[in-house]
Amino acid sequence: MRLRILHTTTYHFDQPMAYGLQQLRVVPKSRTGQTVLSWQMDIDGGQVETEFTDHHQNRVSLISFDPGASSIIIHCAGEVETTDTSGVTGRHGGFAPLWFFRGATELTRAGPKLRALIRGLKEEDADDLRRLHALSARIRSALPYEIGLTQSTTTAEEALEQGGGVCQDHAHIFVAAARQLGVPARYVSGYLMMNDRVHQDASHAWAEAYVEPLGWVGFDVSNGISPDQRYVRVATGLDYRDAAPVSGLRFGSGGEAMSIDIQVQQQ
Repeated sequence: MRLRILHTTTYHFDQPMAYGLQQLRVVPKSRTGQTVLSWQMDIDGGQVETEFTDHHQNRVSLISFDPGASSIIIHCAGEVETTDTSGVTGRHGGFAPLWFFRGATELTRAGPKLRALIRGLKEEDADDLRRLHALSARIRSALPYEIGLTQSTTTAEEALEQGGGVCQDHAHIFVAAARQLGVPARYVSGYLMMNDRVHQDASHAWAEAYVEPLGWVGFDVSNGISPDQRYVRVATGLDYRDAAPVSGLRFGSGGEAMSIDIQVQQQ
């Protein structure tokens, strides 16, 4: 399947900015199940200072704001050819060893709610793949998809306490639970072509777990499936902070407003 992606992030500032830096992880790479045919990033109100590949093999761009900028617009456009691999992205690569993906982070630290969620799961099935699919179903049942209850700083345990959340929360809970079960797991950010709309106001997130002999396998808890040809992987990490599309800092007074417009459609 050939997917056309348009992604525009716009920041408007109440006061002109004296200085600002942002890290962008918005450039997908050709990997198992996807081939990037074209990709272009344009920035209005800033410039790319440098680009590098981080320890998760994500493509990272560091951009600076133009002095006195009152807005920043980041526009990405490209085409990606995808195939359905039933969520399997293959053997591990990169600089971070597999044991690195078993450790907890601030956003994925297990608490009483998460431990209760996985109770008995390890004893139910000796097969890791079936156990992880069962885990995904448990999370989806325990945490209905609901916008507005959580934010980017919400931890896995806090989301379970809230009783609802979005794809980021589902991914964090899955990652935290898989690690408690002794399975390496990571967070994934990317794009999803939705069947009922073209325009979206956020990118998508899911999780991957390392299962022998398959390698990394994806689990989209929010939709109850493993990623298929409608998905494009962009960045991975221990949690959202490692894979966030945009993060950074700015110096200047006043507030800001951000808007995102994403379009994903089949060519």
